[in-house]
Amino acid sequence: MPANPALNEQLLQFLPLIGLVVLFYFLMIRPQQRRMKQHQATLAALKRGDQIVLSSGVHGKVVRVEDADVGVEIATGVTVKVRKAMVSEVVSRGAPAPANDSKS
Repeated sequence: MPANPALNEQLLQFLPLIGLVVLFYFLMIRPQQRRMKQHQATLAALKRGDQIVLSSGVHGKVVRVEDADVGVEIATGVTVKVRKAMVSEVVSRGAPAPANDSKS
């Protein structure tokens, strides 16, 4: 049974649309997913002594790490509690130390 020429024309009309969806996936969605995974790994690796920058632009040093929150020292004697998700980058890693040990 021969193929319907009208059906072939309809499929050819959708081919550029399908190509755009595939291009959009590889140029937009996939790199964003990679950045999200990298950010999650950075947050999971936070430890006391790390110098960080918050999404608001505030610089500070991690003094306490909890499940969802981080204690950040933004000035001498001034500690604020922020959500881990608000940490935008780790500027420098601190000396290796367990996260919630008291200062000696």
